[in-house]
Amino acid sequence: MRILIAEDKRSLANHMGRALENEGHTVSVAYDGDQALRLGRTAVYDLMLLDVMLPKMDGFTVIRSLREERLRTQTILVSARDSMEDIIYGLDAGADDYLTKPFVLDVLLAKVRATERRIPHVEPQTVQFEDLTLRTHLCELQRGERIEALTRTECALLDVLIRRAGTIVPHDVLIDEGWGPGADVSFDSLYVFIRALRAKISIPSEGSLLHTVRGVGYTLRSEQP
Repeated sequence: MRILIAEDKRSLANHMGRALENEGHTVSVAYDGDQALRLGRTAVYDLMLLDVMLPKMDGFTVIRSLREERLRTQTILVSARDSMEDIIYGLDAGADDYLTKPFVLDVLLAKVRATERRIPHVEPQTVQFEDLTLRTHLCELQRGERIEALTRTECALLDVLIRRAGTIVPHDVLIDEGWGPGADVSFDSLYVFIRALRAKISIPSEGSLLHTVRGVGYTLRSEQP
């Protein structure tokens, strides 16, 4: 699974991340609530492990905001706030489970395995927008009869653009998704990858799908800007 850990204590986040990677998962880390919300909005994670007491924005606000945007990523709240009222509040806000700190790592891993069993797995994984299909397991796109090979970064960028088709995906979200949270990648470098991706998505005889929203980001939609 692709798992997002939202935890401001770096030693704990690293400890959880190593254990999950040893179980075969791919892990990203957010160290504050703003970053957790931004990454959570990409809707490409299978599971979020979300601390409640995060800087900038608390976990309750993060999960409530995601649910209001109809994003259904499985989420386990992991928090030292262990009162019955907090647990009920977190679950009512949209969390799928609640684990109190301090916790035994084996219990966390068991909860992750239980979550994985609840998530339907479809192989091969494909996402589609209109006549554009992305096969993420092969890193290739197909439009009509035309097939184009993608780099890993192009594949990650197109994945989030398709999943959020019709909305503007900000520059920083695309950088986090394409290169990982905190990557030192400029908007100019992102533009180079987007330009290459645009050329693969649409040839001159086809309608344009990938559009620039100047100063903000990029969007996948059928109509011309």
